[in-house]
Amino acid sequence: MDVISIINLILIAGVIQGFVFNIYTIHITRKKPGWAVVFLNFTVLVLSLNNLQAWLIEIGFSSNNFYFEHLLVPWYLFILPTFHAFLIYYLRIRDRVKSFMRLAIYIFIAEILIRSFCIAYVYFWSPDQNINLIANYTIFEEIFNALFSLFIFFKCVQIVFKGQEHYSYILKFDDISWLRIFLRLGGFVLLLWIIAIIGYNITGKQILNYPLRLGTSILIYWIGYQGFYRYHKVKDRISIRRSLEENSALKLNEEKSRASEVISNEVNSKMKEEFMKIDKYLIDNQSYLDPALSLERLAEEMDLSSGYLSRIINSFSGHGFPDYINSLRIEQAKKLLRDDDFCMYTVVSIGLECGFNSRSTFYSAFKKFTYTTPTDYRESTC
Repeated sequence: MDVISIINLILIAGVIQGFVFNIYTIHITRKKPGWAVVFLNFTVLVLSLNNLQAWLIEIGFSSNNFYFEHLLVPWYLFILPTFHAFLIYYLRIRDRVKSFMRLAIYIFIAEILIRSFCIAYVYFWSPDQNINLIANYTIFEEIFNALFSLFIFFKCVQIVFKGQEHYSYILKFDDISWLRIFLRLGGFVLLLWIIAIIGYNITGKQILNYPLRLGTSILIYWIGYQGFYRYHKVKDRISIRRSLEENSALKLNEEKSRASEVISNEVNSKMKEEFMKIDKYLIDNQSYLDPALSLERLAEEMDLSSGYLSRIINSFSGHGFPDYINSLRIEQAKKLLRDDDFCMYTVVSIGLECGFNSRSTFYSAFKKFTYTTPTDYRESTC
């Protein structure tokens, strides 16, 4: 099997994967698709349709009908507009950033009509049905669409890399590093596209289209799964945070109170009062849910020295500061994992909203305090 055959195999595999993704996210998954998921699906769909059309041409598929033989549907025109629409819905900035979907639809319809006119003209009026008019229009169309796509790509880059002030709310739940990676990959694919256009106009050969098709296949895998996973994780985290803000947080349990009474006979009662004050402050303000909470910051908030605060926590909680905070986070996570209303949310989303930075740190801390994993704990209680 030669390199071109391998690329074509990857191409059709990406197409199939794209269609499966569309079917799964819209019709099979139990999660209700929001507009961000709808536009994400459109992005994957037009990528898949564009690659399917390229694959059919590559394997020599042709219609006996003159019109369909020369009809090239510019699916790729929608790739950047649909991704841009996904971006503004995902980042919740649709009220501040204009979508280009309507303009893209108008251009798409116009290009289909112009191509249809060119095909009809060649078929009915051109001597010997010379297809030079169609070929020249194809070159013009691709150059125009490349410039249009570059314009929208530039707008996407502006949003992600320079417009953080517009989506500071989402940054609380997602650092959008995956979007930056996607745009870098997309920029590389756009560069391949421009090189392929220039190469075809100079040499008349489409050999440079093969790396372009490979790149778009990779994009289908990347944007499909990353976008769908990230969107629902952010959506879950927003719902969980709203619930935590509206409902009472953890309460001091009896075991902790009894432990304090025993220690109070041996440790200064003033320190005990300080600890109870610290404990209540953390729980009432849900400060332990903040992944950036540090000993120094808490000491400043409580108007204590870091050393004295550390000594109080070590004496009365039985843990160092990190484990003490994690113990509160684990108690909150256990409360959510036991609650039937939170069974629809992923374990990872719950862990992140309880103050952990990653899945691995959540699982590690949970197992340390409960001797089981969050997943097993949920299955046994929910």
